[in-house]
Amino acid sequence: MNEKKSPLDIAASLSELWSPRIIGEVDDHYVKVAKLKGTLAWHDHAGEDEMFYILSGCLEMQMADRTVHLGPGEMFVVPRGVQHNPVAEEECLVMLFERKTTRHTGDVATDKTRSIDQQLP
Repeated sequence: MNEKKSPLDIAASLSELWSPRIIGEVDDHYVKVAKLKGTLAWHDHAGEDEMFYILSGCLEMQMADRTVHLGPGEMFVVPRGVQHNPVAEEECLVMLFERKTTRHTGDVATDKTRSIDQQLP
């Protein structure tokens, strides 16, 4: 994984929505990219923060007390334990920074939930 990469190009090449791909590692964290459109699921990560960086498109991060609107070049960290639901009205490409222990949709299982093994390149 120690090579030059374009997160934007890798994310754009993905064919499956809401299916993150691991593109790098930083200590005990994974760097991932994903192609999003529609709604994922309300969920939380009890012990981990989750960073979203928008490569292209727009993302709404819905939370109980507010919704954060993100555009290209913007990032947001969802604090551990906060219920959230990512929503992309149109196609959105994101880069994620998460601990290696972070489960895709926390304790919630849906048809979009992916295991770490499914996220490996």
